[in-house]
Amino acid sequence: MTSVRVKTICPPGHVRAPYYLRGKTGEIERALGSFGNPELLAYGLEGEEKELYRVRFTMHEIWGDSAERPEDTLDAELYDHWLERL
Repeated sequence: MTSVRVKTICPPGHVRAPYYLRGKTGEIERALGSFGNPELLAYGLEGEEKELYRVRFTMHEIWGDSAERPEDTLDAELYDHWLERL
């Protein structure tokens, strides 16, 4: 699996990366294909195709020492332009 970090950018408008995942590190679980960029489509603009990935995070990575079950995981679908390869 490929390790990635969710970018910590905070652009204005409609964004498709949950705030609580920004800056967190996960593993690409699988590629889901290319889709129009929903951040542009939401405004009626033409959304260029972006790769979408399912990324797996541990609860410890997301919530730190306060995670009740640190080994549990959460999967999120994130577009490539939100991810940094590690």
